[in-house]
Amino acid sequence: MADPSRLPLHTLPAFRVAARLGNLRAAAEELHLTHSAVSQQIKLLEEQIGFELFDRRGRRIVLNAAGAALLRAVEPALTQLDDGLRAAAAASGDEAQRIRITLLTSFAQRWLLPRMGRWRERHPDIGIELHTSQNLIDLQREGFHAALRQGAGQWRGLEAVCLTDSPMVVVGSPEAARRVFGRDAAALADEPLLGSPTLWQRWFALSGVRTRVNPVAAFSDAGLMLQAAEQNLGLALAREILAADALREGRLVRLSPIELQDEEAYGYWLAFPDGLRDWPPLQALRGWLFDELAQSQRELDQLKGTAPAGRRESRSRAASATPAARRAR
Repeated sequence: MADPSRLPLHTLPAFRVAARLGNLRAAAEELHLTHSAVSQQIKLLEEQIGFELFDRRGRRIVLNAAGAALLRAVEPALTQLDDGLRAAAAASGDEAQRIRITLLTSFAQRWLLPRMGRWRERHPDIGIELHTSQNLIDLQREGFHAALRQGAGQWRGLEAVCLTDSPMVVVGSPEAARRVFGRDAAALADEPLLGSPTLWQRWFALSGVRTRVNPVAAFSDAGLMLQAAEQNLGLALAREILAADALREGRLVRLSPIELQDEEAYGYWLAFPDGLRDWPPLQALRGWLFDELAQSQRELDQLKGTAPAGRRESRSRAASATPAARRAR
């Protein structure tokens, strides 16, 4: 049995990256080391513990059973060290004036960017660096402090705070509103529809309308779909919060009081490493987001006026009406 006291700890980051990428040259590029340096670190680790961790297959390396067992054991500790270093750097003041966030393009364009002026007025000493992506970004590996995500609030190694569980509503251009004004939900089935046929099918079922849905266009980005609706290309079934500004400014009109809860996408969350929970810039961001989202909701409620709230699809999942933090499992 290998002696744990002889384990060369400085080789473990190279081992972890090489295991993930399956290629020493790629690992060297990510670690900003030479190919030879990474290879030597892996060799030293294997020599010290007394057995090989990888199977060599040409230019690729693949974890063997021993390597997989070691990775499972050291990964949590390495992740905790990453979080600790990030928290220490933040506490030292080196990163205190800038917070790096990754988020969906649709949320950035349709809701966050129009409010960045108020963030600057409220926190002129804290800069924000935004990175938009449709993909799930590894915060620790990519050097981000937080993420604005859609989901169930369960992301491994991260703490998540629910920001809003905005429903999906039907919106269209003012021209579309004039066409369907005073008509029931069945009339919307004759209109060109934008977005997911599955979600539209559920919305019509909730409305008591039996119809076959065939949208004229589908989109990978909700912001593009709403832009198409503004240009009168069709009706959109979209998150109410993403349409908030367009509804307030009259570029879009809500066409039905019926709201759909999308159980696949859930709500919007602020996710971050546990070690940054008390970091002042992150606390400032969290408070500002809650305030701005509350203001958006008040404006949406004013637009609804005294109109009936309409039916809302019941949800099987448990969700608090107030923001709540959940630790990822």
